[in-house]
Amino acid sequence: MVHLIIGHKGTGKTKTMIDLANKRAKDSDGHIVFINKNYRLTYDLIHEIRVVCMDDYDEITNSDEYVGFLYGIISSDHDIEAIFIDSILKHADVNTEDIPEFLARLKVISEQHEIDFIVSLSADIDELSEDVKGFELIPPYGC
Repeated sequence: MVHLIIGHKGTGKTKTMIDLANKRAKDSDGHIVFINKNYRLTYDLIHEIRVVCMDDYDEITNSDEYVGFLYGIISSDHDIEAIFIDSILKHADVNTEDIPEFLARLKVISEQHEIDFIVSLSADIDELSEDVKGFELIPPYGC
């Protein structure tokens, strides 16, 4: 399943994701991956969570390459239960126009590999297409 946390900067999206990831890692037998733009959150996440910093992968420049990158992560660990992607619009030049197709692709990956994706977007829900509104929304703590 693909879950979305949508809100403007400062609404608590990242805090929500950190808390959800830490809880999921404690309660899960599988592995949890947290993808972030930089290393800023490394110490907020418990050590069982694999943190991936996108600053280390500057060569990933679009959503197609990003999806390939996700497949690489998944293929290297068949025990992944959930992948958290914080602030997707800050990764690989992904923009709001790319989001519906990107999320549709995540949904396919989720179904194929039985992995949950939790994705945060710094946007107003009204800025996004109707396709996005069909995904499960998790409210950020600040809302």
